Order: sequence, then C-alpha cells, then structure tokens
Amino acid sequence: MKIALIQTALTWENPTENRSHLAQKITGFMEDVDLIVLPEMFSSGFTMNPQAIAETMQGETVLWLQHLAKAKNAAITGSLVIEENGNYYNRLLFVYPTGEVKWYDKRHLFTLAGEDKFYTAGKDKLIVDYKGFKICPLVCYDLRFPVFSRNREEYDLLLYVANWPKIRINAWDILLKARAVENMCYTIGVNRIGTDANNHDYIGHSQAVDFLGNYLIEPQEAEGVFRIELDKEKLLETRNNLSFLNDKDEFQLE
Repeated sequence: MKIALIQTALTWENPTENRSHLAQKITGFMEDVDLIVLPEMFSSGFTMNPQAIAETMQGETVLWLQHLAKAKNAAITGSLVIEENGNYYNRLLFVYPTGEVKWYDKRHLFTLAGEDKFYTAGKDKLIVDYKGFKICPLVCYDLRFPVFSRNREEYDLLLYVANWPKIRINAWDILLKARAVENMCYTIGVNRIGTDANNHDYIGHSQAVDFLGNYLIEPQEAEGVFRIELDKEKLLETRNNLSFLNDKDEFQLE
C-alpha cells in the first residue's frame, strides 16, 4: 500500500482556507497513492470552540473529502469537528475512493485542554478493510492508552492523526515506536506544524515505523508530503516467525 503523509500548518478556525491549502498539496503530487493521511482537526486546528466551526456529515468538508478521494482514486483520512444530535465530536473520517465514509469518534478526550468539556467521547474502535490491509485509525491522545489500541483484531496498520505540541514531542516519538512493537504492526503518525491561536508550537514529527520499531520515515519537521509503501507480505512473514501476538493477554474493555 502506498501512503502519503501530509504535514502542514493549519489556519485557526478557518475551514475554507484549510481546505484550499490542503487541496493544493493533494492535487499537486502526481504519484499514485492508495491512502492520504491528514492531521487531527485538519479544517480548524485543535479548537475548544466547536460551535464556531462544526459541520454535519452532509457538510462542505465531508463533500470535499469525497470529491478529492474520487478525483485522486485514493482513500483520505483525518479528523474534523462534527455536530450530531446536539453533540460535538472530534471525528476521524475514512473516505474510500468510491466516496463511502466510515468514522471513528475520538475515545480519549484531552482533559488537559478541556476537550472533555466541549466534545462527546466515542466508544467504538474502528477497523477498516482497505486494499488488503486491516487499518486501525486513532486520534492523538489515544496514543497514550495502549489497552484500547491493543491488536486483538490482527490489524496490519495502526494510524494516528494528531495536533501534538512540541513541548511533549519526545513522548510522541517514544509511544509511536512502542505501539508498533507491542502490536507487531506498521504504525504511522501524522502531526501538524506551526503555532495555533493558543500559542502552542507544533514541529510535526510525522513518521512511519515498521513492526519491529524501525523507522521507515524518520520524524519530519518541515512542511511537506511524505510517502511510504508498506509490504504486507513482509509483515506476515515476521509475525509468523516471531509469533509474539499469539501470547497476548485476553481481557474485556469497559
């Protein structure tokens, strides 16, 4: 599977500007890819003002994602603020090239920033079947909670989209490698760069790690589109030889 990681600055609470900026990047690369990954809250930045920018599942940004996915013949994923039944969600969308949409609502809300006061937490883990890969997409703070992400579904790719600040970037690097090793899966993290309206600095460190904890894309700090091709046969061969996942604990998640 060929994947493009898009690391960029975001314009604060301005979906129109962010869609335009991201569209230029997505339409600008000529190489065919299977999956395009955007950061967390790519249309607004990590805002605690959801009423200002929230959209519905029939809104402009969802339609924009569907149009781009069809035009590029590639799946696109990232999170944005969605309003549904009077609640706001930090919702990751996985948009297939056909326009079909699946989603995951962020389970672990970032209490340090008060995210839990403005957004409703999700409950259900999403596993996406795409191009012969099973993908588990999660959002930012979920990275700190290994029980929820534990590979009980034999997924091949663990994917995190984030607005993870510079001040704690060492944890981001460490935990992405840890999730890859403990789950014996490819792990990709896509983060933003720049400074937001709360004066939080972001230096990206978007990266790709293999199932043994080796970098396939080392942490990047510049704005750009970073590409990687994943080899499922190599993953399966390594799992078969090492069989660590066969010894995992069984548990019930509440």
